[in-house]
Amino acid sequence: MKNNILNKKGIGKPAVIISLVLVALIVTSVFAFMSISQKNKDNVIKIATKPMTEQFILGEMLAMLIEDKTDLSVELTKGIGGGTANIQPAILSGEFDMYPEYTGTGWLYVLKKTDIPDDQTLYKELVKDYQDEFGLEWLGLYGFNNTYGLIVRNDIAQEFDLSTYSDLAKVSKDLTFGAEYDFFEREDGYDALDSEYGFNFKKTVDLDIGLKYDAINKKQIDAMNIFTTDGQLSVSDVKVLEDDKAFYENYYCGTVVRKTTLEMHPELRDVLMLMDNLINEDEMAKMNYLVESENADEKTVAREFLVSKGLIE
Repeated sequence: MKNNILNKKGIGKPAVIISLVLVALIVTSVFAFMSISQKNKDNVIKIATKPMTEQFILGEMLAMLIEDKTDLSVELTKGIGGGTANIQPAILSGEFDMYPEYTGTGWLYVLKKTDIPDDQTLYKELVKDYQDEFGLEWLGLYGFNNTYGLIVRNDIAQEFDLSTYSDLAKVSKDLTFGAEYDFFEREDGYDALDSEYGFNFKKTVDLDIGLKYDAINKKQIDAMNIFTTDGQLSVSDVKVLEDDKAFYENYYCGTVVRKTTLEMHPELRDVLMLMDNLINEDEMAKMNYLVESENADEKTVAREFLVSKGLIE
């Protein structure tokens, strides 16, 4: 009876050892898999954009440069509803690594500043406050300023020799001004602009935002408000006037990126700086026009622009 018990115990030892080895292998495999998965996750850069054509194009550019110049892959999420209101908290929580933002938005909406210093001072303070308060970096500015503006038809600009808002004010009594309804209602809209420059237009016209360019091209109005990278600007016979009293805040666009992302992937810094001073207003307007009016794909437009600049093949 004792021999039988010993035999049973002897047979059981190898099985226990094999089971322990299998468990160890499984645990090791799980940890190895988790390690690889985490590494793969860390090598994915998550980019967000606001819900506008311009941002879609910029997001594609950032993604292409990163994937072309590094071993990293990109997850691009375009058109986040609410724009900055939802992207800012998401980037702080680590849901995204970077996104294109505008200096004016960062200054007024994110930092909630009310004073408007000169561009150089504003950007210096913007960079410092984003780093100190949020652990975010502004890495380069793309070169264009997408702010509010005023245009006149070229024939009007030539007839009256117009270059600035002040020039326009002097002859406004002979001209018709058009804008969408909201512009006449906003605090920084027509009334405030009129108070600053002393406009006295012969007539003002409420226009559907989608019909403004059609109206000025058909000479139904002489002057109107715009955004300075509107796609239609690139194909309209108009002149953008200078805001000579700096009434409107500048909205230069650049990349906001998490400091921890740059620390983990320092190679990103040089890649993102390839976008610095790369695009002017006319070029951005042209790209917006191709997507919005010619039904071009934003990814194709972005790629062709980067190729034209010699940044990718």
